[in-house]
Amino acid sequence: MVRIVRAVRACAAAAALAVAVSATGPAAAYEPIVEKKTFTMDSYTTINGETIRELKVGWEAYGTLNQARDNVILIAHFFSGTSHAAGRYSQDGARGYWDSIIGSGKPIDTDKYYVISVDSLVNLNTGSEHVVTTGPASTNPETGEPYGMDFPIVEIGDFVRVQKRLLANLGIDRLHAVMGASMGALQAYDWASRYPDAVDRVIPVIGSGFADPFLIGWLDVWAQPIRLDPNWNGGDYYGGERPKAGLAAALKTVTLHAQSWPWAQQAFGRTWANEDADPAKSFDNSYAVEATLDKVAKDRAATADANHFLYLVKANQLFVAGSKDTPEAGLKAIDAPTLMLQAEGDLVFFPGLADQTQRMIESDGTPVERARIPGDRGHLNGVLNIQSQGDKIRAFLDRKVGE
Repeated sequence: MVRIVRAVRACAAAAALAVAVSATGPAAAYEPIVEKKTFTMDSYTTINGETIRELKVGWEAYGTLNQARDNVILIAHFFSGTSHAAGRYSQDGARGYWDSIIGSGKPIDTDKYYVISVDSLVNLNTGSEHVVTTGPASTNPETGEPYGMDFPIVEIGDFVRVQKRLLANLGIDRLHAVMGASMGALQAYDWASRYPDAVDRVIPVIGSGFADPFLIGWLDVWAQPIRLDPNWNGGDYYGGERPKAGLAAALKTVTLHAQSWPWAQQAFGRTWANEDADPAKSFDNSYAVEATLDKVAKDRAATADANHFLYLVKANQLFVAGSKDTPEAGLKAIDAPTLMLQAEGDLVFFPGLADQTQRMIESDGTPVERARIPGDRGHLNGVLNIQSQGDKIRAFLDRKVGE
């Protein structure tokens, strides 16, 4: 009986973690089938002055753009995510990660708002059929070969500037709101700082307005396994053996960092990965939490790209809202009312960082509200339990600016 109980607990934990990492939504869903579209620019000049030719990003939308083109909400995605925030690409496809709050009658009501979500540059998920993004794995038009590490360094601000060009192409010059989780929150802060006259409201979820030294260090820890994998070869691995082991180890680190100890304790306890393989007897024997993290990370690495991971790390390390010289200058430039949603037990963006961010935004009178997302999933509460803040999000979006 003990073996059966342990096996059931381990299987349940593995399934729960797989769902968390892929960030699929709950049963209630945005119902229309979603169409993935592509936005192409002949050339784009980065914040650092480098030119990227034939730049492409994927995007999708939910709801209807009104005649005045002023009902737009932009959703920016997290580090390992994509533009798939709501709905499904097919009847049996995976639901978007914020399906619980985006849709008809939901807090982000698609009967009222036109919701746009965009794949970031250097998106991690290059092996996904639904991801369109330019990055190191893309072909360099000048050489006919993948860019590799010759791809220009890009920043969070570059993600935002490309989004701005997409919106301009659609005839949209103002956002009712910009919102995102984790790296998406960074983009939301950047939007409000970089284009204060184009943003009416900001909802950053599980993110701060700048990368502090502790986060910069953690991001380096995330990336190190890739650089240590001999198959990485300085980023020159296209056409050869990919650094799958290093990428899987990097994703394993990210996955655990985004969780919390109460979740691990409840999901796994001290269960062994194999009932007949005591971890005390051999280094080849492991605990269920180790084996599950390994499996989920290996599955994720199969559709991800190591160089894209490194470029995302660099973009997050460089982040200061608005690409200003100091966090104070970047956050003070935000004029839009801001609703900051932080996650209970978040080990990636600590409460103290949110406190600093709030003080900097409020320093010239910009109103800021704060709320805490409950749950035992740590940083991932901002994705998996966002519906707990549905009423607050709805009220914030419906409130007239200035009230």
